[in-house]
Amino acid sequence: QVQLVESGGGLVQPGGSLRLSCAASGSIFSINVMGWYRQAPGKQRELVAAITSGGSTNYADSVKGRFTISRDNAKNTVALQMNSLKPEDTAVYYCNAGIKSRPWTPEYPYWGQGTQVTVSA
Repeated sequence: QVQLVESGGGLVQPGGSLRLSCAASGSIFSINVMGWYRQAPGKQRELVAAITSGGSTNYADSVKGRFTISRDNAKNTVALQMNSLKPEDTAVYYCNAGIKSRPWTPEYPYWGQGTQVTVSA
């Protein structure tokens, strides 16, 4: 079994910063893309940022220049540094990873439980 455990959410004022972390554990052979998604009330879940095992990154236009995604392949972790936060960044943030548990098994998408980020004065 595989688990993704997130940490680092909370309440922050506009213009502030937060750092989210996510650790994958369990039966892991390899991890392909790791990413962060978010879902605000009444809205669909959307991709915030993603990073490949080789370090290539992709960001939503709304967070470019403010958020930075990084990963540690040796520790199976991914982090999201969020700066210059805005009220519209308020959402539940979910960690996602494409994981193969064995060399011969398909890659499956796994999700963390979500962590709340609230940006408010």
